Amino acid sequence: MNTTLFFLRSSEQKIATNMLPYTLVADGFNDSTLPNIYTHEYGFKNSDIGIYSLTENEISGAAWIRLYTESHGVKGYIDNATPVLIIGVIPDVRAQGIGSLIMDQLLQEAAVMYEQISVYVLSNSRTIKFYEELGFIQQNGVNYSDGFTMVKKLTKKEITRPTDGYDPRRWMD
Repeated sequence: MNTTLFFLRSSEQKIATNMLPYTLVADGFNDSTLPNIYTHEYGFKNSDIGIYSLTENEISGAAWIRLYTESHGVKGYIDNATPVLIIGVIPDVRAQGIGSLIMDQLLQEAAVMYEQISVYVLSNSRTIKFYEELGFIQQNGVNYSDGFTMVKKLTKKEITRPTDGYDPRRWMD
């Protein structure tokens, strides 16, 4: 299986919009009415960072982080300096390492700008272990009736891009 990563740019906001329904489906939550606050005008702010993957020339997953304010009412919100993570992988290619591949790169990119990121997780989620393996820990005091917030502290280090050097055909800014 051949998977390639790309930056998720503002001109590709439709990728984020199309991936949004897959973000919580892994947990049996299938709500096609998820608020568009997670994708609305994605990439129009310098604080937005996203990665998407192509597997066999088809979009297979995407993850992005965005800064929100408390007034947005976004689950996973910690503070105005901590972006919230949204990630989705197409069901046909789950459990093949694509989510981990995307997250490894996203965490490197995010560490350049942020000290930590947060994510909302359903209480009975199969993804809790996934986030724990990435170093996320449950944030005390940030709970919802159906889930909780996890936080990952980030460490700045040299970014390793998925190609030898910079190849604009494969890794687009």
